[in-house]
Amino acid sequence: MSFLKNIFGSDESPKQESKKMNWTLLKDVAQLNEIATSEKPAAIFKHSTRCSISRMALKQFENEFDSEAEVTPYFLDLLEYRSISDAIATKFGVHHQSPQLIVIKDGKAVYDASHGEIDAVLLKSKI
Repeated sequence: MSFLKNIFGSDESPKQESKKMNWTLLKDVAQLNEIATSEKPAAIFKHSTRCSISRMALKQFENEFDSEAEVTPYFLDLLEYRSISDAIATKFGVHHQSPQLIVIKDGKAVYDASHGEIDAVLLKSKI
């Protein structure tokens, strides 16, 4: 089992998993209003803790991300907060996928990517 854990990681939260990222955990639908009205763009990473593809996309994103001065990174655990994902789809008009990265700027979704298309370097051109 430790072999698979080394490849895919554990089910720990991103704050424990990542030393580089300073995630804001998305736990309440009211946070979506804060995101929509913030002057600073937000990047929402929707992650399924049971999915190895999602875990690999998350690790890749965390390894490449260096835009914290320009964008606030939010982390959504889909298994625990699926209702927030549904609210994101309604509020910002973005179809649900997992894993998924959604960039919110000036109250609108300006970019979304899923699976292998999630790219922290490309994120810079969207904010």
